[in-house]
Amino acid sequence: MKGFLEDANYSISLLDEGVTPGDVIDNCIYEHTLTGKNAFFVGDLGKLTKQHIHWQNVMTRVKPFYNVKCNSTPGVLEILAALGTGFACSSKTEMALIQDLGISSKNIIFTNPCKQASQIKYAAKIGVNLLSCDSELELKKIARNHPNAKLLLHIATEDNGGEEMIMKFGTTLKNCRHLMECAKELDVQIVGVKFHVSNSCKEPQVYKHAISDARCVFDMAEEFGFTMNMLNIGGGFTDNEQNLEEVNHIVSPLLDMYFPEDSGINVVSEPGCYYVSSAFTLAVNVVAKKAAQCDKRLPFEMEQTRNDEPVFTYYINDGVYGSFASKLSGNLNAIPEVHKKYKEDEPLFASSLWGPSCDELDQIVENCLLPELNIGDWLLFDSMGSGALGERSTFNDLQRPPVYYIMSFSDWCEMQDAGFASDTLMKNFFFVPSCIQLSPEDTFSIAA
Repeated sequence: MKGFLEDANYSISLLDEGVTPGDVIDNCIYEHTLTGKNAFFVGDLGKLTKQHIHWQNVMTRVKPFYNVKCNSTPGVLEILAALGTGFACSSKTEMALIQDLGISSKNIIFTNPCKQASQIKYAAKIGVNLLSCDSELELKKIARNHPNAKLLLHIATEDNGGEEMIMKFGTTLKNCRHLMECAKELDVQIVGVKFHVSNSCKEPQVYKHAISDARCVFDMAEEFGFTMNMLNIGGGFTDNEQNLEEVNHIVSPLLDMYFPEDSGINVVSEPGCYYVSSAFTLAVNVVAKKAAQCDKRLPFEMEQTRNDEPVFTYYINDGVYGSFASKLSGNLNAIPEVHKKYKEDEPLFASSLWGPSCDELDQIVENCLLPELNIGDWLLFDSMGSGALGERSTFNDLQRPPVYYIMSFSDWCEMQDAGFASDTLMKNFFFVPSCIQLSPEDTFSIAA
């Protein structure tokens, strides 16, 4: 069966019903406390299976092409390959990762709106023919470097007020006609349309305009003799199940109206954080600590802290140049959870969390209430699967924390029942029975 690397250097802990993800986190913290207190991830791959089954049940017409830049760790990619998703890649590195899984080039879209010529040539070499495009210069670049390219015209969407969003990418309806004229002259095939609605903007009107605009582009393509067969409704889906149902409630009738099933149009999307965000927990260690008197007004929710109490600044061993990179773009609301047990009536202090770089941008949490922590204490951050596990910055020689993959036995059975499991997949698992106490001797040998 395709979809699994023969030499993949990782394993998945298959947990009996008596073992919880919390047990695994506790065990890993114990091990890391003994060996260096490095930050680490625990990834529950069973959540990917649940999310995929939910997607199939809700977005019945829409095939997911997983956005690889969200999380490119091998366990995630191989599970999603087994589940049968396509893949949306933004670089040569990502395309190579997916090709190594044995995925058909027909199930890969090269989505980067600003592609290097060398990477376009690489896509042509490995047979990835489906590329997105939103400008004449990009179209000419593709024409020079990829003779078999099939393009999705990337159109801009509109905001709540009906005005065009100030976006880096996406072309106008008016310019689509010009791009089709250029494509005809350059003998480049246009086969579909792509748009993207951000997860911060899910108003029905936005999808209505985007899908109706896509229909206009399809009608325009007929005039030029292009055979269009794909509509890509982009990404922006959160990991909230209700959010997916709300989006489907908006999108489904619009698709039925503009692109009915008998039209032969394949509808795809590029979910990323929907699959992986809630599946990963990050554990970090407090490496330094400072205390000072409060010299500024605190947020309303922190007013219970008295002015004569200290305000603590904690430095942890991961930051915005590592797993919290999304913080720089404002797309991450990091909420820390203290791992050690403390009393309910224990006093809480105004606190801030910073990464290890000592850089002024490396702030993880500006204000929060925490019990007083000591150097060596652990903090947990849930929902860290999206944007935290891509390529790492070289700032201060930061390395990606190791990743420990787990899946509950019930999730494994559900995966089997859904027809996604195989003997090839099973070789990546080892069993953690409930009758034993997890200890440092129980290896979680998963490559970073």
